[in-house]
Amino acid sequence: MDFITIIGILFGLAAIIGGFLWEGGHMGGLLQGTAALIVFGGTAAAVMVSFSPAKLRNIPRALKFAFFSRRSDTEVLIEDIAAMAATVRRSGLLALERQGESHEDPFLREGIQLVVDGTDQTAVKEMMELEIDAHESRWDGFAKLFEAAGGYAPTMGIIGTVMGLIHVLGSLQEPTDLGPSIALAFTATLYGVASANLIFLPIASKIKSRSEEEIQRMDMITLGVLSLQNGDHPVLVRKKLESFAAGPREYEARRQSSEETP
Repeated sequence: MDFITIIGILFGLAAIIGGFLWEGGHMGGLLQGTAALIVFGGTAAAVMVSFSPAKLRNIPRALKFAFFSRRSDTEVLIEDIAAMAATVRRSGLLALERQGESHEDPFLREGIQLVVDGTDQTAVKEMMELEIDAHESRWDGFAKLFEAAGGYAPTMGIIGTVMGLIHVLGSLQEPTDLGPSIALAFTATLYGVASANLIFLPIASKIKSRSEEEIQRMDMITLGVLSLQNGDHPVLVRKKLESFAAGPREYEARRQSSEETP
C-alpha cells in the first residue's frame, strides 16, 4: 500500500480542520448532512452520466492502482535482463524459457515467450508496444474518472450553497438565525472545493504519475527483450538499460531521440 498518498490526504484534511478549530470554530459547524448529500451525491450522479458502465466498473481498479504500488526495483530488473543476456550468449535463446517463466514481471515473461517462440523481431516490438499503449490508455481512463469528479465537486458545492441561501433568504422572519444559516449554506462550497483539491484531483495526479513510471519500466523491458533477441553482450545490454534508471529527464530525452530516428 502507498502510505504516502493516504498520509497526504489525511494531513490535508487535518490541516483544514485544524485551522478551522484553531480560529475558534466548532467541529459541529463542519458537519452538514444536507451539504454532503448535495455535493457527493451530485458529483457521483454527474460522473455516472459522463462515463459508460464499463468505465465506471473500473473505479475499484483505479483506486487500487493509485493506492497500491507494485514494488519494482529498476536496478534489480536491469541485472536480471543482463543475466539473461549472458545466458543467451552462452546457451542460446531457448535457454531463456525457464528464466522467463519464473520471473515475477508478467510483461517481461510475455516478451521472453515471444522471443523463445521464434517471433520476428519487428513483430515482437510491435506487440509489446501495443501492450504498452493498451495499458497507457487504460490508466488514462482511470485518471479521467477522478478528474471529472474533481471538476464536478466544486460546482455541486456552489449549487448547494445557492440552494442554502435561497432557503435562508426565504426565511428572514428570524434575523437572529441569519448568520448561522448562511454559515451552514457555505459548508457545501467547502465540501466541494476541499474534496476536489484534496481527494479527487490528487488521486488523478497520482494515477498519472504511476502510469508514467509503469510506462517507463515497460519501455525498458521492451528494449531489453529486443537486445536479448539480438544476442547483445551483457555489458552493452546493461549500458542500454541504465539510461532508464538515470532519471525522468534523461529518460525523456532518450525517448524523444528514439522517436525522431527513422
